[in-house]
Amino acid sequence: MAQPDTARLLIACDDQPGIVAAVAGVLAAHEANIISLDQHSTDAAGGRFFQRTVIHRDGLAADRPALEADLAAIAERFGMEWSLHDAAKRKRVAIFVSKYDHCLMELLWRTQRGQLDIDITMVVSNHPDLAEAARGFGVPFVHIPSGSGPDAKAEMERRQLELLQGNVDLVVLARYMQILTDEFIRDLGAPVINIHHSFLPAFIGANPYARAKERGVKLIGATAHYATADLDEGPIIEQDVTRVTHAESAAELQRRGSDVERLVLARAVQWHAEDRVIVHGRSTVIL
Repeated sequence: MAQPDTARLLIACDDQPGIVAAVAGVLAAHEANIISLDQHSTDAAGGRFFQRTVIHRDGLAADRPALEADLAAIAERFGMEWSLHDAAKRKRVAIFVSKYDHCLMELLWRTQRGQLDIDITMVVSNHPDLAEAARGFGVPFVHIPSGSGPDAKAEMERRQLELLQGNVDLVVLARYMQILTDEFIRDLGAPVINIHHSFLPAFIGANPYARAKERGVKLIGATAHYATADLDEGPIIEQDVTRVTHAESAAELQRRGSDVERLVLARAVQWHAEDRVIVHGRSTVIL
């Protein structure tokens, strides 16, 4: 899946005439071929404009400083936020997990099969249960127990940050049953993707599927989003649902929900790894 001499250009700015032409002109001047281009404006007049462009240029690494200088010039002209990502450079990902294995195994399996273009550098858990599963894929497993006492949380996150800072580009919470502190998210220096079932905030806490069964829910699903200080209120990347009936037990509902969770999380991680996600306030644009 490595794509040498290929890059992904993401831009966002207030919509106005000439943006696409100006960007294309810079790329043409640098003999960069546009492989694909996706764009979106939130409104025909006065909206916010987003664009993802995949380009190829022989000898891109050598030309990149000059290309970035010219992109910076038009970014200043249009008030543009922009970033250029090397498509051949896989994102380094750490997976946080507790005892549920379905999301972890989905990410490990897809990565091994070449369906996820990421490097899983480590699996970090507050329980030792999934060590053998992770190591079976050749991925280091680090057990950092949550401990007890008033300073246990701070000590656990301190040890996690020592492992992560400067070594990962993304952290994925694959049913990690601990709440990250604001300080951890701030100090990490990398985005965090979380997955949870669709019952929030209706059925918070333990046994949500049993309570959903009692209420006779007809839809269950999952949400993948970026983790922020607002817990489960970060920008949503992907969601999906499946229909259920009164005939299914709470255990069957949980199995159906686990299937949705692992697929939704895998898609969210894939889109992030392919630089398809642009955060827009509390929302996202997927290109």
